[in-house]
Amino acid sequence: MNITFKKAGLLAAASILSATQLIGQTHVVNEVRPFAPETEYRTWSIGVHGGLLNQSNLIGLRREFDKVEQNLGYGVYIKRQILPGFGVQAEFVGGKVGGAYKDNNNTFETKLPWSLALSAHITLANINWRHHQGVIKPYLNAGLGALSFEPTAEVDGISMEYDASTKLFIPGGIGLKFAVANDLNIDLGYRLNLVQSTTFDGIVNGGSKDIYSYAHLGVEFALGNKSKPFMANSNPVSAMQKEYMAQYDELLAQKAALEAQQAENKKLQSQMERLYADLADEDGDGVANRYDKCPDTPEKTKVDGAGCPLPEPKAPVVQQVAVTEEDRRVVDEAIQNLEFDLGKATIRQPSHTSLNKVAVLLIEKNFSLKLAGHTDNTGSMQTNMRLSKERAEAVKAYLVSKGANPSRIEATGYGPTQPIANNSTAEGRQQNRRVEFTLY
Repeated sequence: MNITFKKAGLLAAASILSATQLIGQTHVVNEVRPFAPETEYRTWSIGVHGGLLNQSNLIGLRREFDKVEQNLGYGVYIKRQILPGFGVQAEFVGGKVGGAYKDNNNTFETKLPWSLALSAHITLANINWRHHQGVIKPYLNAGLGALSFEPTAEVDGISMEYDASTKLFIPGGIGLKFAVANDLNIDLGYRLNLVQSTTFDGIVNGGSKDIYSYAHLGVEFALGNKSKPFMANSNPVSAMQKEYMAQYDELLAQKAALEAQQAENKKLQSQMERLYADLADEDGDGVANRYDKCPDTPEKTKVDGAGCPLPEPKAPVVQQVAVTEEDRRVVDEAIQNLEFDLGKATIRQPSHTSLNKVAVLLIEKNFSLKLAGHTDNTGSMQTNMRLSKERAEAVKAYLVSKGANPSRIEATGYGPTQPIANNSTAEGRQQNRRVEFTLY
């Protein structure tokens, strides 16, 4: 008897030690929205447990032997969580059950090589709308299974042995699970098993069925991606409350931010009103009242920076300068003496004297001058257009170098497009190669 209790104690201690070591291994678990699909959870788990097998029960059912003996039991299960409050588990339990009479030496011992059961598992805490978040989770389970048992009995000094049998049994139980980590529960449970046989305890007594119970302590481990929450530890009501509180806190923060922004807007509005008052311009002259030293200026009156009327501008005196015959003679002389290097825009030295006179004329009388460059039709059109433009520009550059105003000189090239003589003769081509001066 003492050895059996020691074994059970060691098994329970080992389970708790393993759970304690795992509690320290924290994992980051992603939050999921309330009533999220099961793909966002871990739904599979495994459990191991150990405890005591005996013929006692908590509901007062009759048993054959009135002296209870405690024997070691052990088990393992795998569970599929379908809903936060409901799952299905397949479980194996092994060990032995024994008992005796207090008044005589009649005893029995039944070995349980194995028992397999499929049970529904209901987690009450996860379907309780008042229980928003809890570490302690009560549960119920019930199902159907099959077991193998080998009973032996000693009655009135006679030993009786039975062959191994396999029968159906109905397990039903209650328990508590302690959610000590994201993926770990400590499991403390009690299960009553109704065996569909009258020889489980080695004695045939009428048609009543035999019973035995199993009190156990163990651990349950969630399987799968550790970043996902374990559905068996999930409470939709708690998730709804948490989401509601988060939204409520966010709304409070938004309200506080809105009130702060409204206060800032009022402050800015007050500053803008003062600014508009400072910048008011009643007479519409473009100078604010606070800076206007001449208020009530008539509309459309031009004013200075102080808002006072500007003096009326005097009309500029334009001196008309006429082009005289002498001026034209100077220009004609420059045209007659203008020579360039062959095929180039370089002005030859003999042309400088007459061009100097034109420059003096432009400076002294502020005349404008239009230069038009022309060529004969020898060569390509592209070359002639470029050459005529370059020669007109060369004349302009020379006059500007002598002090003439460049903005009053226009240089244009026309190439062979405006001949004044026949290009079929050398004399005609010579006349067509020219730069015309128009003074105005």
